[in-house]
Amino acid sequence: MAKAGILGRSSVPRSNEGLRIILSAVVGIMLGYLFGISFPTVNITKLHFPSSIISYIEDRNSGITTQTLLNHAWTSAASHKKNNSVSKPDEIPKIYVPTNPKGAERLPPGIVVSETDLYLRRLWGEPSEDLTSQPRYLVTFTVGYSQKANIDAAVKKFSENFTIMLFHYDGRTTEWDEFEWSKRAIHVSVRKQTKWWYAKRFLHPDIVARYDYIFIWDEDLGVNHFNAEAYIELVRKHGLEISQPGLEPDKGLTWEMTKRRGYSEVHKVTEERPGWCTDPHLPPCAAFVEIMATVFSRDAWRCVWHMIQNDLVHGWGLDFALRKCVEPAHEKIGVVDSQWIVHQVIPSLGNQGKAENGKAPWEGVRERCRQEWGMFQTRLADAERAYYLEHGITPPNSTGA
Repeated sequence: MAKAGILGRSSVPRSNEGLRIILSAVVGIMLGYLFGISFPTVNITKLHFPSSIISYIEDRNSGITTQTLLNHAWTSAASHKKNNSVSKPDEIPKIYVPTNPKGAERLPPGIVVSETDLYLRRLWGEPSEDLTSQPRYLVTFTVGYSQKANIDAAVKKFSENFTIMLFHYDGRTTEWDEFEWSKRAIHVSVRKQTKWWYAKRFLHPDIVARYDYIFIWDEDLGVNHFNAEAYIELVRKHGLEISQPGLEPDKGLTWEMTKRRGYSEVHKVTEERPGWCTDPHLPPCAAFVEIMATVFSRDAWRCVWHMIQNDLVHGWGLDFALRKCVEPAHEKIGVVDSQWIVHQVIPSLGNQGKAENGKAPWEGVRERCRQEWGMFQTRLADAERAYYLEHGITPPNSTGA
C-alpha cells in the first residue's frame, strides 16, 4: 500500500506540467495572431531590397538566390491578396492608360519608350555620355560583297551626319571591315532577300523615328555627281517628301520622269509617251519616282512602310502607289536634277535566284517581279474598293448599281 501511495503522489506534478505546456501554447498562438493582425498590409510594389544586398546575393550565387527571394515575395503578396477579398478605401488603383501604345496600357506613361534609334552605344560608362553625335539621316544599301568598290565609293558621299546600314543578301559581313567606315556601320545579314524585305522588318517607323530622311538605295548606283548634304538642302528647299536623284539619261533609264534635266534643280512633272498619262498630276507623269534610289521624309516613310506587303518582296508597283502617302502628291514627290546618279544595271541580286525549267536565275527573279506587280495592284484596288463600300460611297471608276 505504501508503494501505491508513493506512485499516486508522483503523478500529480507531471499532470500539472503538461497542463502548463498546453496553456502556454494556446496563449502563444493567441498572442501571435493578435500581433500579426496588428500590422498594416504590405504592398508588394513598395517592397524594395537594398541594392547592396541584391548585389551581394547576385555576385555570390549568380542571381539564383535573388530570384528565389523575389518569387517568395510575390507568392506572399498573392496569398495575402487572395485571403483579403474586401477592398479597402485607401487601396491604390491599378494603372491603365488607354492612350499608351498597344500592349503598354498597364505602364505609367513616364516609363513608356515607344520609339528607338540605331545609335550605337557603349557597354560601360554613363549612358548619358555614350553619344558623341546623333546622325539626323539614315542611308541603307542592300549589298553583295562583289559590289564592295561601288558601295565604298557611295558611302563616302554621305557625311558623318548619316547612319550607314548595310543589308547583306550574300551572308558576307566581316570582309567589309577592310573599310574603316564599315566598323561604324550597322550590318544585317540574311541570305537571298531584297531591300524591301529588309525594310519591312528592320526599318519600322518607330525604329527610324530619329531620322529626318531615310535613303533606301540599291547597290549599283554611280555617285560621282552626287553629294548627300547638298541633296537634302534641295529636298527641303522644294518641299519634297519623297524623292530620288535624277538619272543619267544615257543608261538604265525606264521613265521620262526620272531622267535628269541639266537646266533645273528639281522637277516634279514630265511628259510621257502618248496615252501613258490619263491625268498630268498622276504617275508616271507626276507624283512618281522609282524605287532604286528612293529618299523618304520621316512622315512619308511612316505611311509607306505600312503599305509594303510582307510577301511581295521586290516592291514592284510600289512606285506608282507612293502618291497615296503625301498630299498633294504632284507637289511633294519629285526628282532632284542637280544631284544626279547613274544606274549601272548590274543584276547581282537577280543572280541570287534559282535556275528552274531551263530558265536562268535572273529570269525567275524577273518573272516573280512582274507577278508581284499585278498582285500589289489588285490588293490596293480591292482595299480601296472595300473602304468606299463600307462607308456607303460609290468607288471611283465604278459604274455603281
